[in-house]
Amino acid sequence: MSGGINELVLRVLERAPQWVRQDLLTSDPIVRARAKETLAAMISSALASGEASDADASKVSGDQP
Repeated sequence: MSGGINELVLRVLERAPQWVRQDLLTSDPIVRARAKETLAAMISSALASGEASDADASKVSGDQP
């Protein structure tokens, strides 16, 4: 994993709501699955936003292919 993506994922994990953290530890598979899906959506959204920000920055700096 690249350093930028790793940092982004770590920031998402730090901001994860307490209920997600608790539900990831539960023995109930349905509750745990809901928490995993929520966390995956949070990470996916952050990655999409981060990629959009990176693309915008490269347009400004002239690094476009």
